[in-house]
Amino acid sequence: MSSVPDGKKLVRSPSGLRMVPENGAFNSPFSLDEPQWVPDKECPRCMQCDTKFDFIRRKHHCRRCGRCFCDKCCSKKVALPRMCFVDPVRQCAECSLVSQKEMEFYDKQLRVLLGGGTFVVTLGTSEKSETMTCRLSNNHRYLFLDGESHFEVELSRISSMQILTDGTSPGGGTSRASGMLLHYKPMGSQDAQQLRMEAADDKKVASLWLVAMHKAAKLLYEARDQ
Repeated sequence: MSSVPDGKKLVRSPSGLRMVPENGAFNSPFSLDEPQWVPDKECPRCMQCDTKFDFIRRKHHCRRCGRCFCDKCCSKKVALPRMCFVDPVRQCAECSLVSQKEMEFYDKQLRVLLGGGTFVVTLGTSEKSETMTCRLSNNHRYLFLDGESHFEVELSRISSMQILTDGTSPGGGTSRASGMLLHYKPMGSQDAQQLRMEAADDKKVASLWLVAMHKAAKLLYEARDQ
């Protein structure tokens, strides 16, 4: 175990090298814990094709689900940023497909969220609104809203999120994301607060940000249910 800049450390686990926060309290809300491996003595056969293991057919553990497979059923090495692995790791066919789909979020949507979008923000039942830039913090733990004022929403304290749409897009087709309604508990409070965000001038950028936030919410809820 060795320390590196920015409050992270390099950890060697049975599954591979991981770059994790020095303080576990600062884990990304999208992150997943490493699974417990199925003990070798409990898996004499591949859990996919039922091939019996021997000196030639060795067993391998999927780094995402922890189950035991033969080399044929667990041959792919795929990036797994949700578990903070430095390099691609061995995964079964089912898990590798899930991880590959998630990589689109890390390669594309996450950049959109970090870049931010401009919205008209209304807090609670107030009749006053303020134009603010909303972006995801670099550690993925907060939404930063900046305008004449500034406040933050911790993702782990969001209880519900609804994407608002503006009907059909020009030329027909699916509706376009135009806003977001979320409920969260401010720090130090157990009472839910409502936050309404509606796209400001650059509606295209705002819409892309909202779509990315919708995908982020799916990962967020999945991590909570782990």
